[in-house]
Amino acid sequence: MLGTTLDASAYVDRLRAELARIDTAAVERWADIVFDVWNRGSTLYLIGNGGSAAAASHLSVDLGKGTLAADRLRDESHRRLRVVSLTDNVPWLTAVANDLDYEQVFVQQLMSAAVSGDALMAFSGSGNSPNVLAAVDWANRHDLRTFGLTGFDGGRLKELQQDGVHVDLHDMGMVESVHVCLFHWVVDDLYARTQKTGRYA
Repeated sequence: MLGTTLDASAYVDRLRAELARIDTAAVERWADIVFDVWNRGSTLYLIGNGGSAAAASHLSVDLGKGTLAADRLRDESHRRLRVVSLTDNVPWLTAVANDLDYEQVFVQQLMSAAVSGDALMAFSGSGNSPNVLAAVDWANRHDLRTFGLTGFDGGRLKELQQDGVHVDLHDMGMVESVHVCLFHWVVDDLYARTQKTGRYA
């Protein structure tokens, strides 16, 4: 918990223990969705607030660049994953927050860009961020696949999402650490699958 002093080895032991409690089948379904988005040429959108916004941006970078072999980065014929973190368009975020409401910052972007068959992945430790819930609700109603990454009791997001990975833990820092550890496996899995298929655009 925040404010509890642990030496580094105790922290690593605790992280290992929390990772061991994760539903790995859910993590594999997470990777399956990302692979299906790549395979179909659809788009994956990522959202979150605060540390979860940083996780969304981080995963977007890793999925966009880290799933290509170094010798294919300049290869225009290789199929790439279409991935967009909606946390990164600062002018749009601030305009919507200022002119409408902060609750609208993600859903307004989806309204302009998302189409049926795309996917939305939402990071939310509490599962109760109004802007995340608004985006997931819209995505559900417009034939997008939705997947949540939650902590604590999962909040409303756990009920609203179509699928997700839940970290049953009341410690935001550790929840975020688990999310990041897991998404690196998703990136590695997508890399392995896309190299194996030999599929090109």
